Amino acid sequence: MANSQQSGGYYLPEPSSWPIKGSIALFLMASGFIWFLSGTKTGLWVMLVGLAFLVYMMVGWFGQVAGESESGKYNKQVDMSYRWSMSWFIFSEVMFFAAFFGALYYARTLSVPWLGDIDNKLLWPNYTPTWPTAGPYDAGAFKTIGAWGVPFWNTVILLTSGLTITLAHWALKKNNRSQLILWLAATVALGCLFLFFQAEEYIHAYKELGLTLGKGIYGATFFMLTGFHGFHVTIGTIMLIVILFRCIKGHFKPHNHFAFEAVSWYWHFVDVVWIGLFIFVYAIVG
Repeated sequence: MANSQQSGGYYLPEPSSWPIKGSIALFLMASGFIWFLSGTKTGLWVMLVGLAFLVYMMVGWFGQVAGESESGKYNKQVDMSYRWSMSWFIFSEVMFFAAFFGALYYARTLSVPWLGDIDNKLLWPNYTPTWPTAGPYDAGAFKTIGAWGVPFWNTVILLTSGLTITLAHWALKKNNRSQLILWLAATVALGCLFLFFQAEEYIHAYKELGLTLGKGIYGATFFMLTGFHGFHVTIGTIMLIVILFRCIKGHFKPHNHFAFEAVSWYWHFVDVVWIGLFIFVYAIVG
């Protein structure tokens, strides 16, 4: 297998424990999140342990794959399989977010007007079928987050990060290592800045606006969409940091750098999802 580049064969790695470790990490994160929502005190800690284990898995697995790539074990056939794999992965992520956008559309455009029909007035006589709403039950007052504050600046930050990672890619193609590292580091910094502002937005929503996960359908759709997007930005930022360290170590060549391209694809996908969030969650509220 070591001569796969010369023979045209397909490199097959040795059996690995990384996939099962990743599955355990995701199981812990999902279980902890469910327990956290149900009010179990240990849920948050289980979720954090899962997140830490996921980071460990990603760094370890990325390191192994990077070593195989730099040792020349991958040929064009392997490269093509990675491209198809990443394409299908991003497609699955598109479907993931499409489900949540679909839930938002269903609740906002169909369910809320139905709840206001004359037949339902006997059940909820005081309900006003307008969006945003927690639903026909009394969940307490809350305010929404305006689009032209933190969400707008986070949009600027993410769009700028899409530009900086593209500049980094151009620098890599020109074999300009200093510009590559500079623009890639700027992308990492912008990703961290986005997450900082989103955390500030959540704190503001909970403490001052009364907007929580317990605020019915609006609170659920708002935090599920923005929260999962923030999770994807976090994973993307970790991936960018790994790629940055690899660039600093001298990895990647102008004509052989799919790992860099895969992360940039993922980052552009995150940008596009955020634009949808900005429009349908923040800008178009009423």
